[in-house]
Amino acid sequence: MIETLKNAFQNKEIRKKILMTLLILLIFRIGCYIPIPGLSRNFIESSISGNDFLGLMSDITGGALASGTLFALGIGPYINASIIMQLLTVGIPALERLSKQGEEGKKKITNITRVVTIILAVVQSIGIIVNFAGGFNADMEAADSHIKWDLFFNSRVVAIIYMTIVYTAGSVLVMWLGERITEYGIGNGISMIIFIGILSTAGQTLLGKFMQVGTNPEVLLNILLFVVLTVVIFFLIVFVDLAERRIPVQYAKRVRGTKMYGGQSSVIPMKISASGVMPLIFAFAIISFPSMIMSLVPSWADALTWWNGVFGSGTWLYVLVLCIFIFAFSFFYAQIQFNPEDVSKNIQQNGGFIQGIRPGKPTAQYLRKINNRITLFGAIFLTLVAFIPSFAFSWAGNDLVNVFSTTGILIVVSVALEFDKQLQSQIMMKNYKGFLK
Repeated sequence: MIETLKNAFQNKEIRKKILMTLLILLIFRIGCYIPIPGLSRNFIESSISGNDFLGLMSDITGGALASGTLFALGIGPYINASIIMQLLTVGIPALERLSKQGEEGKKKITNITRVVTIILAVVQSIGIIVNFAGGFNADMEAADSHIKWDLFFNSRVVAIIYMTIVYTAGSVLVMWLGERITEYGIGNGISMIIFIGILSTAGQTLLGKFMQVGTNPEVLLNILLFVVLTVVIFFLIVFVDLAERRIPVQYAKRVRGTKMYGGQSSVIPMKISASGVMPLIFAFAIISFPSMIMSLVPSWADALTWWNGVFGSGTWLYVLVLCIFIFAFSFFYAQIQFNPEDVSKNIQQNGGFIQGIRPGKPTAQYLRKINNRITLFGAIFLTLVAFIPSFAFSWAGNDLVNVFSTTGILIVVSVALEFDKQLQSQIMMKNYKGFLK
């Protein structure tokens, strides 16, 4: 990685892209510290600390949600919109046709995703603000401690409209910054924003722990143990993320006149962790959605207490349901990304075959069996990633558990590996261009 960055900075165009990426990420981090007038930061932090879903959202935003700043929603609405569009593309024929129309169809789907992002940002903003205000019908005096009504002309409607506009505008701006990274920088902009948000949260937490070393020397031992466990888990995730099953394919020899064509061999690479972190995000979002809805309605406080007691993080039912969702979404994504029938058809049309397997339907069945086995292993791996880091990090101190828990650790590794791959491809392309000149 270090050698790749060194080679990248030697090229002027790639260096500009890297600097552009860093500049946009810096702007994003600055926006995470711009406060919204009228809200109490202490109240927001206390409200989010007991909610697993909002806690994950806050980690992704680099602590912006917990601070109640301009980028409080972060890239969350855009992620949810992208997930919804992926599901709708599979289920709605019109969207499926758009996805197959090349660049033009992709632009139309992107525009629809942007509209859905704005709608989700508005709904999410209203929910959060109403929760801060104690509900639509709550006494305004009860919320005086965390909302300054004087700034909003003592009107609940004005406060909700103002804060909704600010939160939505911040989310749209983050989406725009992510798209600029994708267009003018290196890597996927959305992934890079999530990446820097999680690292920022981890850095702030670890810095706070280092500040405690002077008064409590045992904290240093906890930090060292945490670092060791993090490195071990990172290496494990990198190993599995790069692992793949290669199926050899042999192509038949063809004689045309005095020349012989074909006869070469190739492989079908099948990644073990092809779905990446998406099954984890889906599963965690769905299981946390009911508690998020109930937390927005004050009258459902008793129902929320019961729900957290039964389905709260750490309960056996929570673990069971989360595992079921992870497995379900892993196989769902496997079906979307890999079509054995299409692969088998392409192999047969090009005169290829898998040794010991007949072309056509038997090849498709063989590929499906292999894909199901790989997906099963990947789902088990994701399930372990969802729970083992939390258990392992708890040995290093309970307040360090949330630094790289569940999806965070997998997102960081996946984004770093993808960034390295894109950087290497950029360097290779520039070298080829220079050679042709």
